[in-house]
Amino acid sequence: MNSNTLILAAVDVAATAVLVLGIYYRRHRRRDLVVAFFGVNIGVLAVATVLSSTEVALGLGLGLFGVLSIIRLRSSEISQREVAYYFATLAMGLIGGLGGANIAVPAGLITLIVVIMWAVDHPALLPASRHQIVRLDRAIADELELRDELASRLGGDVTALTVQHLDLVNDSTLVDVRYTLRGLVRRTALARVTPKQRIALAEEAR
Repeated sequence: MNSNTLILAAVDVAATAVLVLGIYYRRHRRRDLVVAFFGVNIGVLAVATVLSSTEVALGLGLGLFGVLSIIRLRSSEISQREVAYYFATLAMGLIGGLGGANIAVPAGLITLIVVIMWAVDHPALLPASRHQIVRLDRAIADELELRDELASRLGGDVTALTVQHLDLVNDSTLVDVRYTLRGLVRRTALARVTPKQRIALAEEAR
């Protein structure tokens, strides 16, 4: 084990701590997945480091991604957002373990993963978008009527919906709905306006 390997391992562990503790846990507060993310990262880092000098390195990477995909398909408690964190930590461990003579490239890729995850999972990105599974106390077969009913109850504009179960006997509808809250984007923008800017806007309105 040379110095480059140790440096990349340190970079990987530090980046994983930033991603998992500094970004994921502060935003989503799931302690169980903090343990899982660290376990995946360190495990992949260790295996990739041991096998980095053999010819199975590429196959190892593909196999690990395949295993994680199978785990995802059998895990109902994990959202698509958390799958992204899983693969990010796995990729970081793989990059850190396989490494290479030039540590700048793998270190840069690990840093890039952290920065991109911070940006795409930021609360300011699409803040009004919502996703819910809703059970209505009415059996509504007409899509336009269902869309209007959901918009009225959720207080937003429905962008997509999928009827998962329509029960005409018990008079209920189970819907997977995606919608945008009305006025949230405008309120968010106004919240960022300074008091001086608000005074200026009020004077312009007069």
